Amino acid sequence: MSDLPIVRLERAVGDAMLEQWRYVHNVIIPADPLDLDVVRERSTRYRLENAYVGDVLVGCSTVRPPEGEDAVATVIARVLPEYRRRGYGTALYENGLAHARVLGAKVIETCVLAVNEDGLRFAGKQGFVEVERYVLDGESDEWVDLRLA
Repeated sequence: MSDLPIVRLERAVGDAMLEQWRYVHNVIIPADPLDLDVVRERSTRYRLENAYVGDVLVGCSTVRPPEGEDAVATVIARVLPEYRRRGYGTALYENGLAHARVLGAKVIETCVLAVNEDGLRFAGKQGFVEVERYVLDGESDEWVDLRLA
């Protein structure tokens, strides 16, 4: 991890940080815009983190704790488009993966909006393979679920 850029990862706590997390989420996933109340609620169930270089917000992540008898956790790393391909996503992902493992995850999944080619390419480079494509009821956007091979 020594060759990665210096990225400060902080748990999103308090409205200001949750608003930053929400901003990144909504830029990356415009098909599912969240309001601050929803983000506050998610922060009670999931680990939400922001990534900074200096004082500049570059991304965020979500770790959903393991569920089911297979102990499946979801790790999602999001990097704003103008900061991609600099190692920030890798730092977010590796941190999220380590946290999921501490929580007892045996299987790691992620979810990417199908039109997010950068996100799909990144997931593939991390070792994820596609397991399902779907459209949520009443919506038109296609989602891709991937599992760490």
